[in-house]
Amino acid sequence: SEYCEYHPNPLLREACSIMYSVENFLHSLPTLKVNRAFKDKTNEFGISHYVKGALAGGLCCSLTHGALTPLDVVKTRIQLEPEMFHGMTDAFTKIVQTEGLGTLTTGLGATAVGYFVQGWFKFGGVEFFKVNIAKKIGEKKAWQFRIPIYLVAAAFAEFIADIFLCPLEATRIRLVSNPAYADGLITAMPKIFAENGLVNGFYSGFGPILMKQIPYTMTKFAVQGWAAERIFKAATRLEPSSNKPSQRTQLTVSLMAGVIAGVAAAVISQPADNLL
Repeated sequence: SEYCEYHPNPLLREACSIMYSVENFLHSLPTLKVNRAFKDKTNEFGISHYVKGALAGGLCCSLTHGALTPLDVVKTRIQLEPEMFHGMTDAFTKIVQTEGLGTLTTGLGATAVGYFVQGWFKFGGVEFFKVNIAKKIGEKKAWQFRIPIYLVAAAFAEFIADIFLCPLEATRIRLVSNPAYADGLITAMPKIFAENGLVNGFYSGFGPILMKQIPYTMTKFAVQGWAAERIFKAATRLEPSSNKPSQRTQLTVSLMAGVIAGVAAAVISQPADNLL
């Protein structure tokens, strides 16, 4: 933690701080102990840094996207059958009345697995590209061009993540559009492969998913970094007697910046979402 606080490069200091926070979180869970054999003692950004970032990203993406499956089902149905529904409330009511409450969990397995994999490669990848680009160009330029670094790192990481996400997202959309197609992820994927093959079955929507996810992720990380800086400045003025913001302030800043970034990213990616 002392290294994180006093590292001269703010971009690398941020990455180190993330690693330290994730490590504390994982060690606080009795069933999740980080294997210290992964830790590269000669490099503060060794493999353990990227594994922790990837694991935290995978868990958070899986939990949040999984929890929002009912909303995703309703959104997808409205996009597929706009003539049948008049807004979200109407769609919720009609789907539950005609197909049952369980329909709202359609595609939960594909969503949870798909976004764990996507979150793993996205957050782990962003950390990998961000840290290594910063090291390559030097501390001064890394801070000067921090927003472009966020954008480039996010684009590369999301492209890799989408290669793994696309088959699961295709399965989710197939299940939501036709709940009678299969019982769930395990039975749907072999059926899609048998009927349509690998490319047509799972990657026909690869272009649209790149058009949606890459701008989404680029916007999310860039806006989050920009918003966090400005909120931290305001928080520092509110705590003039402290050399560094309290943990409560840091958490509040992270949440506020995340909300702002999420809204901006959702607005940017919405047009491409309709193509899926």
